[in-house]
Amino acid sequence: MGVIILGLTLLSLIIWVGLLTLRGQFWRSDQLLEVGETQLKSLPTVCAVIPARNEADLLPITLRSLLLQDYPGIFNVFLVDDRSTDGTAGCAEGVAYAVNKPQQFHLISGKSLPPGWSGKLWAVEQGIQQAQALTPDYFFLTDADIEHDAGNLRRLVAKAVQEDLDLVSVMVRLKCDGFWEKFLIPAFVFFFQKLYPFRWVNNPNKKTAAAAGGAILIRTAALERIGGIQAIRQDLIDDCALAQAVKQRGREAEGQRGRGAEGQRSSKEILVSNPQFPVPNPPTPSASSGRIWLGLSTLTRSLRPYPSLETIWSMIARTAYTQLNYSPLLLLGTLVGMTLIYLVPPVSVILGVVLGNWAIAFTGLLAWLLMSLAYSPTIRFYKCSPWFALSLSAIAFLYTLMTLDSAIRHWQGRGGSWKGRVYPG
Repeated sequence: MGVIILGLTLLSLIIWVGLLTLRGQFWRSDQLLEVGETQLKSLPTVCAVIPARNEADLLPITLRSLLLQDYPGIFNVFLVDDRSTDGTAGCAEGVAYAVNKPQQFHLISGKSLPPGWSGKLWAVEQGIQQAQALTPDYFFLTDADIEHDAGNLRRLVAKAVQEDLDLVSVMVRLKCDGFWEKFLIPAFVFFFQKLYPFRWVNNPNKKTAAAAGGAILIRTAALERIGGIQAIRQDLIDDCALAQAVKQRGREAEGQRGRGAEGQRSSKEILVSNPQFPVPNPPTPSASSGRIWLGLSTLTRSLRPYPSLETIWSMIARTAYTQLNYSPLLLLGTLVGMTLIYLVPPVSVILGVVLGNWAIAFTGLLAWLLMSLAYSPTIRFYKCSPWFALSLSAIAFLYTLMTLDSAIRHWQGRGGSWKGRVYPG
């Protein structure tokens, strides 16, 4: 028995060494939007699209922050009232007049949800359809619960223009005030970064793609290239699906250009070998980069509260099984993996002490310390107590249960519940 426990503990330790050294340095939390120059070289036209369903409580803060952006270019805001019952439309109009921005604000009454669409994406689609009349260079897709720093849009546009990016997104600071938020919310960001290492997302040579739905700036041409929002109309994890489509289409276009250039070189070589024909100058192919960038924001934040374990549990369980493509095998692999990576180290420390097997105890402690080291930058980012870094095993245990519950809800036909709608997948 001791040999088996020691083997599992060693395997967990090896995995943590690999995660820290080979997984795109995901744990460093160093991809920040508020780093670098924000000087604008051009002023593209931007249209923001906000899907809003029963958000009257938050709009006086969030919509106000969006309308008061310090972006010097042409900027319009389209809010789609997704059949709200709490006076969202009237509240939004009141905010626009209160900040003296009625000409910049456009209210759209959402139509009934057609088959094959998620509610949020159908609202976004309607907003984009209306905004296209202004021929924007970029769409800014954001949520109704996001309080934007005054320079958020300016920094996003500068990032996109300076680095020729098709999509720029930031994971805004999630609300982290009460005990359960401090205990579980930073881990959500940590797990997301481990699943989608930001450095890999931002590397055009890597296939990894992701975005954060609270703040996505996307080039209009890139959105059209993938077939518009309709291309991801059924995706519950729509932000990552959008980023994947943009990056994949860009990589495909780059490959086609590469093959075309190779063909042009071959033709040129043939023509050079025959002096009877002149050597043509092939046209430069049009750019379609597919480059994306994802980072963290220290200033723009979400106001969506998660005051209890139940609210956070529901948020995770809503899409956890979707992330696994509704696969029982992936679910089983996730349960085994979470146990091996996060639960084995502290359990091994306890068993090693009880059994008097110090090899097990020391190996488990080393893995536990590496785990805590990896989690510490996220804890510091959210300004939580350093002691929370030692609690990642307990946090991961709860997330494992949430993932299992997500699968159970899906099997019972209750998966993907949000804002009064259920998307069974």
